[in-house]
Amino acid sequence: MYKVIIPKFVVKELAKIEKRDRQLVFDKIKELEAGRFANDKALKGKHKGKFRKRAGNYRIVYLKENDILLITLVRVAHRKEVY
Repeated sequence: MYKVIIPKFVVKELAKIEKRDRQLVFDKIKELEAGRFANDKALKGKHKGKFRKRAGNYRIVYLKENDILLITLVRVAHRKEVY
């Protein structure tokens, strides 16, 4: 089981999302906490080392640190503006 850290600015981004979509994002965050990374993609370019998880039209960008089982959310935003 992983520990998920959600910074304050990510909480603010989550507050702007519609309730239905927000619930989907929270479900995906629970998957991260449980260690399910099945369809996640590694990002390239300036975001190298980060991963993304799809949550409908939203993307969850996160850092995964294997040796200490820690996930830090970097950004949650609509797919048009997340990168």
